[in-house]
Amino acid sequence: MPTAVALWHRQGPASPARACALAAIVAVAVAGLDQATKALALEWLARGESVSLFLGIDLHLVRNTGIAFGALAGAGEGLIVAVTVVAVVALVGFFAVRATRPVLWLPVGMVLGGAAGNLIDRGRTGAVVDFIDPAFWPAFNLADTAIVIGVLGVLYAGERRSQPAREPTEPRADAA
Repeated sequence: MPTAVALWHRQGPASPARACALAAIVAVAVAGLDQATKALALEWLARGESVSLFLGIDLHLVRNTGIAFGALAGAGEGLIVAVTVVAVVALVGFFAVRATRPVLWLPVGMVLGGAAGNLIDRGRTGAVVDFIDPAFWPAFNLADTAIVIGVLGVLYAGERRSQPAREPTEPRADAA
């Protein structure tokens, strides 16, 4: 019996247009969920307040003026938006060449949705709202999580060699 992952790989996008549509759906869903969780964090947490969630993970409202995990903080909004736009254009170019690879649309959509969620914050307030704060890592949000998982997925799915799906073999009649 084929696994769910094997079926998913076998039923990959039939065309670049379908892959782009699926990536867009994922991007919109990620950006929407990101904005919803940030709105909840802004409503429920006072700036500087910390609420212990579980096992060293707190909810703590932070305004991040940098990019990933505070890098380039204070570098200026223009530079950060430019870096984001260049990264998104590079990802879209990469995807355009490999769009028919099975499930590549999923991590690409995650990265694009995460980037959109954080750009929405920058456009609205000039900083990204971070609120998940583990003791061992800088604060982050759902968009950051989608971007990290998406980049790992792009590296896996985008560079993986396409192999034709094998048809399941039927047991031989003489095998006991």
